[in-house]
Amino acid sequence: MLIKTLPVGQLETNCYIVTNEKSLECVVIDPGDESNTILDYLESNHLKCKAIMLTHGHYDHTGALEAVRQETGATVYMNRRDDVCSGVPEHFGYRLPEGGKYYDDGNVVEEAGLRFDIIATPGHTGGGVTIRCENALFTGDTLFRGSCGRTDFAGGDRDALMASLKKLCSLPGDYEVYPGHMDPSSLERERMFNYYCRMAMEM
Repeated sequence: MLIKTLPVGQLETNCYIVTNEKSLECVVIDPGDESNTILDYLESNHLKCKAIMLTHGHYDHTGALEAVRQETGATVYMNRRDDVCSGVPEHFGYRLPEGGKYYDDGNVVEEAGLRFDIIATPGHTGGGVTIRCENALFTGDTLFRGSCGRTDFAGGDRDALMASLKKLCSLPGDYEVYPGHMDPSSLERERMFNYYCRMAMEM
């Protein structure tokens, strides 16, 4: 498995390309902006995008989704609670396109010859998820290096976010953490040094 990070848009959202190096098939996580940047990377590396997966539905994580979907024909996955059809305001959610699929806590998605485990981590949004693939956690805007996501947007819930941080920190072993913004980290580092994680673990 190869992970490529593409910071895109004004908010420098981390779009991740997770590639099966044997088949050259891949999954795109959170295509937030700059569809040309994403598509150019796929083309230059001869990759076939099989799926687009969302950690949550905010605009800075979905802005390039439709362009990438139309160009690649990839299946879109998201949590139903972040779908505007569930009552989420347009600016804070995304409308699942025809042929897309919902996922939720405990679901397993197999795409591009890779296994993705879905961990519900609400708080930043009602439908936030963390996507686990092998030793990697794609945490969206739930867990950052040394920090965590905001809860003052529509659908935000501080208590839910703290419970989600505790859930992640309670996973056995260590993982590489790939957040929605800023630099990567490790779960062990966040357990030790992240104030919000330490507070969550004491709850």
